Amino acid sequence: MPELAISAEKVAFIIEKAREFDVKEAASDPDSGSNPSDDDDIDVLEDTASDPVASELIGFIGALNEDEQLDLVTLMWLGRGDGSVDEWDDLRARAAEARAEYKAPRREAVQYLLGEPMLGDLLADGLDELGIDWTDERLTADSSGPSERDEDEPTKRR
Repeated sequence: MPELAISAEKVAFIIEKAREFDVKEAASDPDSGSNPSDDDDIDVLEDTASDPVASELIGFIGALNEDEQLDLVTLMWLGRGDGSVDEWDDLRARAAEARAEYKAPRREAVQYLLGEPMLGDLLADGLDELGIDWTDERLTADSSGPSERDEDEPTKRR
């Protein structure tokens, strides 16, 4: 079993954000002009140049070190079925060779990863192949533990 340079927590964050990014669609409300609640918040699913999810993913993946980015590419390839767990070292070597050809490795690695349809699912599949349970590492509010406020504590109102 290969030892990853990137933590399962970081990969889980990328999986969640990549899945948010993948659900974006072309402009479906071109005449939008009213407030979001009048439009049933449909514009939130539109893929725009100012998409905060894309910006967050680009910034997060771009800030990873070279080994972490190589692991991401290798995990994606593993999840896509380009090789098996036994071929991890070969897949990672191929990822390193491809990266060596980039003029701007950090930026081009981000573009490559975000250009892959279903990136989140492929990364999840790659972790599954390695036997790593990433679902416990989610960073979303929905998967957090119980509230810090005790259930019996009265709510303070003014």
